[in-house]
Amino acid sequence: MPSLDQHQSSTTTKLLLIGFSGSGKTGALTSLVEKGYKLRILDFDNGLDSLVIQCRKRCPDKLANVSFVSLRDKIKGTQAGPILDGQPTAFTRSMQLLDRWKDGDVDLGKPGDWGEDTVVVVDSLTFLSEAAFNWATAMNPGAKDKRQIYGAAQAAIENAIAMLTGDNFKTNVVVISHIKFLEQADGTNKGFPTTVGNALSPKIPAYFNNVALCETKSSGASAQRVLRTVSTGLVDLKSPASFTMAPELPIATALADFFKTNRGEK
Repeated sequence: MPSLDQHQSSTTTKLLLIGFSGSGKTGALTSLVEKGYKLRILDFDNGLDSLVIQCRKRCPDKLANVSFVSLRDKIKGTQAGPILDGQPTAFTRSMQLLDRWKDGDVDLGKPGDWGEDTVVVVDSLTFLSEAAFNWATAMNPGAKDKRQIYGAAQAAIENAIAMLTGDNFKTNVVVISHIKFLEQADGTNKGFPTTVGNALSPKIPAYFNNVALCETKSSGASAQRVLRTVSTGLVDLKSPASFTMAPELPIATALADFFKTNRGEK
């Protein structure tokens, strides 16, 4: 029977990082690179430019510590509008990589065994969900009821999140997501991670012990990006170390500080 000092939260962090487009979610990963973490990124957004630019400026000697695989289904234009070009592969490829990270001649082994010095990044849940929907559509092309496709895609995403946050996945995880607002039973709106349909979005945060929000305060030349760790009226956030975690962290060092505080490190 394990004791609390053996719990995985003492060595690994599983974080759901949410925010609007342009709020600094991907660039925030730079502080983890600076601290020596190895990042393995499932890149669905094709939006790593900010991370590349900041790493070149702040920690060019650690660029080789970041590996990524770009994952996007091909789309082609037709007279009827844009459609998938061939079979969708982004979702199944991502699941293969999470089982064994092998890309061409590079074989990094099983992500679940990489340990506390490595971070698996899903950038982003939003487009992972789109890939899952494409996969589910291809699996059931003749479906007359679209709820079957939504159901299959939602189940696939939920299983993937359950795997990443489970005890057997002994590696740090950061899942990045955009926000969608859903009306609640009392008529108020709440912000949740963007995924397939609306039913799954409120369930995703339950899989994570850490949920943080990237936001931009003010605007224009005085705009300041921060990582918020305390809930707002619109978005529920959480951390096991809430009693020592600062309510806001400057985005430049936010994730490194978040990981450090969450693990009780000095």
